[in-house]
Amino acid sequence: MLVLKKIWTYLTIVAIAMMAAVCYELFVFPNQFAPSGLNGICTMIQYVTGISVGYMSLLINIPLAVWVYFKVSKSLAVRSMLYVVVFSVGLLLLDKVDLSAFAYSTVNGTSRILGPLTAGIVMGFAYYVLVKASAFTGGTDFVSAIIHKSHPEQNMFSMIFLMNTAVAIASYFVYGYQMEPVLMCILYSFTSTTVGDHFMRTGRSAIRFEIVTDEPEEISQEIIEQLGHSATMVPATGMYSGIATHILMCVVNRPQAAQLCAILKKYPHTFAMMNPVNEVVGNFKHVSHGREVQPILDKGDM
Repeated sequence: MLVLKKIWTYLTIVAIAMMAAVCYELFVFPNQFAPSGLNGICTMIQYVTGISVGYMSLLINIPLAVWVYFKVSKSLAVRSMLYVVVFSVGLLLLDKVDLSAFAYSTVNGTSRILGPLTAGIVMGFAYYVLVKASAFTGGTDFVSAIIHKSHPEQNMFSMIFLMNTAVAIASYFVYGYQMEPVLMCILYSFTSTTVGDHFMRTGRSAIRFEIVTDEPEEISQEIIEQLGHSATMVPATGMYSGIATHILMCVVNRPQAAQLCAILKKYPHTFAMMNPVNEVVGNFKHVSHGREVQPILDKGDM
């Protein structure tokens, strides 16, 4: 089972890398802007010299991956390098294919923002999948990981932001002293970050309930039978009344929140608070629209 899971992870990384290569060929290169990170630098070098991003990506990322392998994490370096190799080879192969009929180019008067916007959406999703697969896209991720390893007090997001800012500023000079490539780079960075963050927040998100009730056993039983989760009971005392009561703490999937609210409405003397949870790890069963998805652990639920 573990071997199959590892194979699936590697196949996912390969698929995401090829998707990213196609995205660059269809939405980045035809619109003459530099995406964020070291790939943005490689894109500008390709624009000036004609040297493919595929070659430049390998040239830059191989030594960085070796450093990460020995200094940070072997598995992270291997998985990330798999992405880099497939992405780079994919670009080199696609360079030999005429994709002009499918590429989104602004030469025909179409909106310039749609290129970086679409590329940002695709790459934001790609980044989310890679993070879940414990991999990087290489480039600035490698650099920030290396710096963070030596200087853990440094904020990785701040370092990546500074690098991306440098790419945006450089694109002004590379693309003929124009502001459009700068704005397109910023739009791409903002979109990819927002999309990636959205998926990160919703992929394993849940709702936490804190339920004050005099009937904890009855409510817990309904949660177990109807929702497939359990709850933790904590004795409590009402500070105004001085009467002993109970607090049930329970975490459910977002689609199940309405079901739990319906259960609680049956108990008129029950009070509940709901709070969103960005990430849940441990014994928790994730379901989506009534269907169970892969739990984080193999057995047990909360």
